Amino acid sequence: MASYTMTDLDNRLEASALMPVLFVGHGNPMNAISDNSFTRTWAEVGEGLPAAQAIVVISAHWLTPGHTHITDAPTNPIIYDFGGFPDELYRVTYDSVGDEAVAMVLARQLTDYEAELDKQWGLDHGTWSVLKHLAPHPDVPVLQISIDYAMPLPKLYELYSRLRSMRRRGVVFIGSGNIVHALGRARWDGGGAFDWAEKFDADTAAALRDRDVAKLVDPYGTWAEARIAVPTDDHYRPMVAAVSLLDDGEDIRFFNSAIDMGSISMRSFISV
Repeated sequence: MASYTMTDLDNRLEASALMPVLFVGHGNPMNAISDNSFTRTWAEVGEGLPAAQAIVVISAHWLTPGHTHITDAPTNPIIYDFGGFPDELYRVTYDSVGDEAVAMVLARQLTDYEAELDKQWGLDHGTWSVLKHLAPHPDVPVLQISIDYAMPLPKLYELYSRLRSMRRRGVVFIGSGNIVHALGRARWDGGGAFDWAEKFDADTAAALRDRDVAKLVDPYGTWAEARIAVPTDDHYRPMVAAVSLLDDGEDIRFFNSAIDMGSISMRSFISV
């Protein structure tokens, strides 16, 4: 580990205008190599992003129960964390660097949670499948923050809210998951959206528009469809993280609001 003074860390990221926060419904890993309405919209959104000093992704595919980790390796290996897909998907590359000092700056914001630096993790498909379109040629460090899968959602919201100030130091945050993620019910051969998927997605969207955090951090106690739409909340948690990073009164704009494969919500948003 390099030696950094407090001044080094304080100066690592310069003051900036408020950077956007996004939540991206990433869906099928094949989106990494697909040209479809979802990926074209990701590219359009990416073209409109301001110049950042770092990109930090909170992915549904890095779960560390009881802990919160932050990547700090100098380069980011690609993790192919899936099986049964075409060989082409396993040949995808995404060349990006990490930054130990940026990781340490982030960790300082999460001192109360004893966030740990992690050189072993790379970029999982929740990150690189999206960034291939959003930021295809990254010229700033890319880091991931893990999800404590044992932490209750209200506490998770509070944890990530500690990072809001980093949006004024050049950091773009991206939560990557899916609001509705009932993979076991997916219609792989086509077919429309299930009624319960549409209902849960619409109700969650309304709560997002209203910034009704109490509902969003208690989906199972709020919406009857939650048990089927969110059988496990690993993909829902990045949305909670993204909402926690919004400033009070900040608006969001939805994009990719369709349901894919009947039971996967691709609904995404960006702060405006």
